[in-house]
Amino acid sequence: MPTPTAPAFTRPALAPGLLAAIALLAGTALLDSDVFTVFRYVVSIFALIVLVFAYRGKAWWALPLLAAVAVLWNPVFVVPVQAELWQGLQFVAAALMIAVGVLVKVPTDGSTGGSTTSRGVPSRGRR
Repeated sequence: MPTPTAPAFTRPALAPGLLAAIALLAGTALLDSDVFTVFRYVVSIFALIVLVFAYRGKAWWALPLLAAVAVLWNPVFVVPVQAELWQGLQFVAAALMIAVGVLVKVPTDGSTGGSTTSRGVPSRGRR
């Protein structure tokens, strides 16, 4: 049986991206209430978290999109948007968060491409 090797990459943006998408979809029902401000905080914070992981994964295409989400959903400096457009943007941002979470791959620190030790000697073999 072959020895399992460490993965070459991780998807650290997947969990925060999915949580942000859930918050965005739940927030569509609460657009007119005061509770929506809490969802704006959650989405903008998760957008910045996913942005950091996209930067680490060198997904340059995602950085301006995630920055736009963080700015638009920022509850401190509110950007006035019509309700119909805002509801559509909720779904677009949810799809973006899921896509970035799935597509961003961050290489692991210990990935060397093979199953060797730190000295370059195969892990199983002569001692």
